[in-house]
Amino acid sequence: MSQLTDEIRRRKTFAIISHPDAGKTTLTEKFLLFGGAIQTAGAVKSNKITKTAASDFMEIERQRGISVATSVMAFEYADSLINLLDTPGHRDFAEDTYRTLTAVDSVILVIDCVKGVEPQTERLMEVCRMRKTPVIVFVNKLDLEGQDPFTLLDELEDKLEIKVRPLSWPISGGQTFQGVYNLFNKELCLFQGGKTKLSDERVIIKDLKDPMLDEYLDMHADELREDVEMVEGVYDAFDKEAYAAGHMAPVFFGSAVNNFGVREMLDAFVQIAPTPRQRTSTQREVLPEEDKFSGFVFKIHANIDPKHRDRIAFMRVCSGTFKRGEFFFHTRLGKKLKFANPATFMAASKSVVERAYPGDVVGLYDTGNFKIGDTMTEGEDLQFQGIPSFSPEIFKELRNDDPMKSKQLEKGVQQLMDEGVAQLFLQNPGNRKIIGTVGELQFEVIQYRLEHEYGAKASFHAKRYHKACWITGDELKLQEFRRIKHAEMAIDKDGLEVYLAPSSFILEMETRNFPEITFHTTSEFKTA
Repeated sequence: MSQLTDEIRRRKTFAIISHPDAGKTTLTEKFLLFGGAIQTAGAVKSNKITKTAASDFMEIERQRGISVATSVMAFEYADSLINLLDTPGHRDFAEDTYRTLTAVDSVILVIDCVKGVEPQTERLMEVCRMRKTPVIVFVNKLDLEGQDPFTLLDELEDKLEIKVRPLSWPISGGQTFQGVYNLFNKELCLFQGGKTKLSDERVIIKDLKDPMLDEYLDMHADELREDVEMVEGVYDAFDKEAYAAGHMAPVFFGSAVNNFGVREMLDAFVQIAPTPRQRTSTQREVLPEEDKFSGFVFKIHANIDPKHRDRIAFMRVCSGTFKRGEFFFHTRLGKKLKFANPATFMAASKSVVERAYPGDVVGLYDTGNFKIGDTMTEGEDLQFQGIPSFSPEIFKELRNDDPMKSKQLEKGVQQLMDEGVAQLFLQNPGNRKIIGTVGELQFEVIQYRLEHEYGAKASFHAKRYHKACWITGDELKLQEFRRIKHAEMAIDKDGLEVYLAPSSFILEMETRNFPEITFHTTSEFKTA
């Protein structure tokens, strides 16, 4: 077996996704604790962070107690090298999460057992289904009084449109929570509340008729036997191929804050989660085992360290071996670049990497060469697909409140837009800047970062637009459309024409009036 094949087989690259407050960041930290990557977990409570969460490293995240940018972390566990991408839970940052899902091979979806499936969870799952991404579900907060597990499973199947299969089962819940029975490897895991250490009591019970079960669980033993009998009767047996194809989601139960039920899921994850998979480019399918390197940029982050003004492009390696100091071909710019200090990450801390393999995420120090979606190869002219911008939902005009800092504002806006924090549309006359986002909180983040990272003061003024549509079609009809709609036309950061539709009614009317023009609500058409 070649070194490349061996390295690919060791790797598992996945994202943790959830609705806000489901316990995603806490679960992330418990994974890092089990992997020995950190020694103590941060606590995120009522938006006041007593110990900063390991994966939240932007100043505004520390103040607000929420994750607003995707963090990348690598750690070793059970002979596997795990690349974990912790995503923002807040719906206002959904686009960052959507892009992150293009860079992973599987997903762990965290559900709050009290609240069940929430709207943001459904939207995230839509993206997973679209990409046929394998999903493991972790039902969290079992130490609280939550919904009946069977009711939760029905809700998961109904709202997420996926077949589920429990691989662990809770024994009671809330005040009387006893632990979980691991259906995957027939172990009883007993719960001790308020634990901070990582050890937990495990008892191997291959047969639930074993009287040992009564000794440990007393009155809850028969309840567990009945529940497991029902699980085995109602749900199909776990099928690894169905999971890998995105058709079946294994479900685990636990309490991340108490380090409980997490190890069971992590042990199963390293056994069943897919290794790096092939990727689609505009030219062909790219296999990870190919000798020649290829990768794509799915995220850009400026000022990871404000003292040094770092701008880092996060690149997912898709095939071959990435080597420090070697020249690679930037397909959009058509030129070769080399990277003296490529980095791997443990949240905010970085270390220089000599080699990286398919599945790995590498941070490239960038002076402005990269945009999200850019492809790097060893010379082949190809472009990876599926990293779209979506039409924003809220539009505001950005105005400069300190003319003496115009250069700083220009630089800040350009860098933040390259990161994909929001979308910029330029309107004439006057080169007016219209910022489009998915949610209000993004404007707060932009304003905060412009002031604290670039020294520029700006304010936002609401604009009444319904959607941004990229337009393509017959040139004569496009000219006519531009003339009629000049007040609502704009240019995006890539120089493409965009129509800012004032309402759904007007957009529908223009679609009928100009059948020769296609109104695109995502930028996916650029690489189609």
